[in-house]
Amino acid sequence: MIENAVYSPVLVITLAALATYASRLLGAFLSGRLTTASPIVDWITCVTYALLAGLVVRMIWMPIGTLAQTPDWWRFAAAASGLIVFTLSRKNVGLGVLVGSLVLMGLSWSA
Repeated sequence: MIENAVYSPVLVITLAALATYASRLLGAFLSGRLTTASPIVDWITCVTYALLAGLVVRMIWMPIGTLAQTPDWWRFAAAASGLIVFTLSRKNVGLGVLVGSLVLMGLSWSA
């Protein structure tokens, strides 16, 4: 019984909420003291972009769920088309994501 107490949904949700709100509280306290040109903000920005890039690459290279059932070249073609449109549209993220999504949907509907 003690082993299952660690996996109690109430405990897990409570710990997740505490971690979330603790980081938000820390951010609220530090927001007035940090400048956007500080080295720590630059480091946090770099880590954030690295994590996001890693997640995107993992979704394309080693997907799970329904996306794993699509051929590799569909995912690569969708990512490449989205990246090309993103680059040509003066780094418009929304347009790049839209085109990449539409290419993947078009490839899956045409099969």
